[in-house]
Amino acid sequence: MSGLKSFGRFLAVPVLATALWTAPAAAQKSSVGGLYNITIAGLTIGRGSLALVLQGNAYSAKVGLEPAGIGTLFSTGKGGAQASGWLLGNKVVPSKYEMASHAANRDFYVALGQGSGHIRSMEVMPQFKPNKERIKVTRKHRNNAMDPLSAALMPVPTRDNMIGPEACKRKLPIFDGWTRFDIKMTYKGTKNVSGHGYNGPVVVCKAKWIPVAGHRPSKESVKYMAKAGMETWLAPLGGNVLIPYRISIDTKTGRLVVQASQLNIKSGAGDQAAR
Repeated sequence: MSGLKSFGRFLAVPVLATALWTAPAAAQKSSVGGLYNITIAGLTIGRGSLALVLQGNAYSAKVGLEPAGIGTLFSTGKGGAQASGWLLGNKVVPSKYEMASHAANRDFYVALGQGSGHIRSMEVMPQFKPNKERIKVTRKHRNNAMDPLSAALMPVPTRDNMIGPEACKRKLPIFDGWTRFDIKMTYKGTKNVSGHGYNGPVVVCKAKWIPVAGHRPSKESVKYMAKAGMETWLAPLGGNVLIPYRISIDTKTGRLVVQASQLNIKSGAGDQAAR
């Protein structure tokens, strides 16, 4: 299924990783494990898993993705990613990122070295074929950017009014090894949700994909993604951190939804929670 392949390459990793991130302020060490479902037009096409450990202000995360349901009929693709770095106040400062996947009989691999909020080194396979129309990725595009998995961590300045307009005021500058793009978020409203791994309030944000470099402006997929309706529901899951509980994207074949089905949280104080 081509939709699952495309989703897996540039979107699944950040989406799935963010579904399960938390940072309890009082705990010296915390760990999170979770499962979540990916559906399109109400039909299951994939499942993911994530494991994350927060030690002090350092984080490390791993995420996996594989087809499920009708997705197994159209794709043998699967993959995973891992990232590490630090949380400094309300900023995420990544260090390393690695992604490997296999889809449509091809292998994809990315390794990024990061520092001071910039992409310092990169190894990518395969490379894009030369094309005069493609907007070239330069050093300035790799500055003030981060990998997709680290971009999933969303700390806020304070715990006050976490479920409100301020939570959605962010633009995520992402470099996935091939392309540089932004995800701009704006406030839409609030909801109360239950089940599917979380019970409580969420803030609903509209999201917009903005291509910056590495893409071909005339491609229909680029034009469609730039106009596609996107939405994310952010939930407070410890400390001053908000995470996407649900992300939805309108596609030509129906609405694509990623939603946590189970969250298991362990804090350094020995507390356990299954939300």
